[in-house]
Amino acid sequence: MLFRAELHVHTVLSPCADVEMIPPFIIETAIDHGINLIAITDHNASANIEAVQQAANGTGITILPGMELQTREDVHLLALFDTIGQVKAFQQIVDEHLPSQQNDPEHFGEQFVVDSTGDFIRREERLLINSTRIDLNQAVNTIHELDGLAIPAHINRKAFGLLEVLGFLPPEVAFDAVEVSRHVDIRKFLESQKIPIRLPVIQSGDVHRLDEFMGRNYFEIETPTINEISMALHQNNDRKFRVGTPN
Repeated sequence: MLFRAELHVHTVLSPCADVEMIPPFIIETAIDHGINLIAITDHNASANIEAVQQAANGTGITILPGMELQTREDVHLLALFDTIGQVKAFQQIVDEHLPSQQNDPEHFGEQFVVDSTGDFIRREERLLINSTRIDLNQAVNTIHELDGLAIPAHINRKAFGLLEVLGFLPPEVAFDAVEVSRHVDIRKFLESQKIPIRLPVIQSGDVHRLDEFMGRNYFEIETPTINEISMALHQNNDRKFRVGTPN
């Protein structure tokens, strides 16, 4: 089965996301774009994932639990999982390593936990867009121990992008793939790099607004599980995974 995927989507739990990023609008937009595989990846948080999964019931859209972790190095790292139990276990670790600084909504933005209809449940009071005390290698190892995928986000971006922050891909860190932002041509970007990137490359919208959905990642897999996605990413041809168009 062909899955069109957007693997980096924020909700109103992320303070930098628009107020329109609530479960029913996320699902409606995915349907409009023919996207049937989404990862919810709020900043250092996971409390809205189940609401989006509930909103997706009966639509044929798979919602992967995820998170965009901010590491000790100020690098953004996507953690993708199969189950709510896995992401909750990861959340517990993140909570233990996230500074207790209070959010200032006027400066950073609101952090809303909502239900499947988008109705308000509570505010997250702790500031989420902060670096945790988890370094990259520790983060990736922890994600793998929980059977997840670890993918550095928007590696080409000046803010929180791996290449811009560190200047290199640390060879000792076992990333599963890398993500480039929606603003670049992947082929031209890779050709321009002085450091060869020998990992699978995905391209995501880093969706903070509904008009940022891309769905440029295509997986030809039987079921949308982390294991099958991982195997597809590491195929030597584009029969199982490709970035671009469905044909």
